Amino acid sequence: MYPTVADVLALPVLRHGRPKVVAGGQKLDTRVRWVHVAEVADIGHLLKGGELVLTTGIALPDDAAQLAKYVDGLAEAGVAGLVVELVRHWSDALPRALVDAAARHELPLITLSRETRYVAVTEAVNGLIVDAQVAELRAAEHVHQVFTQLTVAGAEPAEVLREVARMTESPVVLETLAHEVLAYDSAGTDPAELLTGWPSRSRTVHLGERTGYHADAGWLVTVVGARGHDWGRLVVVCDEPPPDRHVVVAERAASALAVHRLVAREADSLERQAHRAVLAELMTSPAPSTELLARASALGAVLSGRLVGVAVRPRMTASQRQAASAPTVLRDLAETVSLATRRAKVSALVAVVDDVSVRALLSLSPQANADAVLRRLSAELRARPTSVPAVVAVGTVVDSAADARRSLVEAAHVAAAALRSDTDREVHRLQDVRLRGLLHLLADDERVRAFAERELGPLLSRDAASGTRLVQALRHYCEHGGNKSAAAAAAHTSRTAYYQQLARIEQVLGVPLEDPESMLSLYLALLAHDLFDDHPNR
Repeated sequence: MYPTVADVLALPVLRHGRPKVVAGGQKLDTRVRWVHVAEVADIGHLLKGGELVLTTGIALPDDAAQLAKYVDGLAEAGVAGLVVELVRHWSDALPRALVDAAARHELPLITLSRETRYVAVTEAVNGLIVDAQVAELRAAEHVHQVFTQLTVAGAEPAEVLREVARMTESPVVLETLAHEVLAYDSAGTDPAELLTGWPSRSRTVHLGERTGYHADAGWLVTVVGARGHDWGRLVVVCDEPPPDRHVVVAERAASALAVHRLVAREADSLERQAHRAVLAELMTSPAPSTELLARASALGAVLSGRLVGVAVRPRMTASQRQAASAPTVLRDLAETVSLATRRAKVSALVAVVDDVSVRALLSLSPQANADAVLRRLSAELRARPTSVPAVVAVGTVVDSAADARRSLVEAAHVAAAALRSDTDREVHRLQDVRLRGLLHLLADDERVRAFAERELGPLLSRDAASGTRLVQALRHYCEHGGNKSAAAAAAHTSRTAYYQQLARIEQVLGVPLEDPESMLSLYLALLAHDLFDDHPNR
């Protein structure tokens, strides 16, 4: 907002006086808050600091000790500099004591060899300062209007950060208090360079105030939170101390982010949104980019070692999944899984990635026992109360981020297959779900659907037309390995009635049920039908 001493010396009215810097040249970037003409030797105690003092020197003593005392008083007051006209008192050069004292304090000391109208200097410089103050006020008002509009419009964090980056022309990062990156805008710089090693770098930056500049890190930091609950920090990366308007931008952005979190309570948390974005890109990218790996690392999940995909799926009925409460169940479950990973001391990306399950990608340390980690995670999940029971399924342990998609997809297939299993395992794996797991892996193959429809089509049509329950009778028969008595008991039907149903099934399908291949083929068709019944759009 204020011009520097160098800016003032560049003004035509001062250039006319032929200014010469005789001491303190290293501090010409000092800001000038005001210009003050003073022909008084004892002036220091009357100043506030930041003034550029102009004098002809006519009232200054020639005594070396008194001159040093004069400069000491100016330095103690914090003036920006001293300008002395070499016309009335000293004509050739300043006394050595005056120059030495200024050099000792690194106080800019400038001489003018020609008579200069100081009133014109004060008008020019103070006019600059007033104009800058007015511009700063207008800029602050513009910042207020922009972020008020963003707040009212319910702008997402990415949009708020984009505006911060535009106004400050600097990279900006929103992080949790645990130093995990929730969102960022690199302002045209390399995102990987911005995010690499972020958590460890951020942990070294401590401020004793809500907003402040950390010179060593080159960060302008402001705390984000509302109603006494702080949950994050907004960091503007800037090598130089920021101007006041950038501080205003950061604080108004922090307020907009805090309001967004209060209003968007029904949506995923910012942390889950950030995790979901990385997981979604991992699921679609054949070769993860350096930026993506840096983003994951900034979220606390290093993807350079062993990885394992996890799917946690609540046991909800079709009607529950269609209910308005289903998204809430999944959001709560995602937070539960995230908390469980932290308590199990394993870094992970956790998010709701579809409308039926929570996915997690665990990053295992080199010495970690994968089975032990998964059992610990399952135990933590079982210890946390949830609204519905859930199935925990895992994929294959892989050694690179490029294979993370395979592990995540496997986990999802295993979870879907395990939903219909009566086995209450801590963790379900591909080998545990056997035939169901194979069918889920082949679920996108249209030939599987065609096979199920071909095997069961006539029976499904008969049930639909006549209101019979032949498909259910067939299911009991297959699930009990062809034991008619056990199947009749499971169907809560008399043997005579159940045998009649089996005879009708053989008549409709035209196959003998006691033939092992027929029973196997029909049971496989039933499992495939269940799969497509759960996911009709697959």
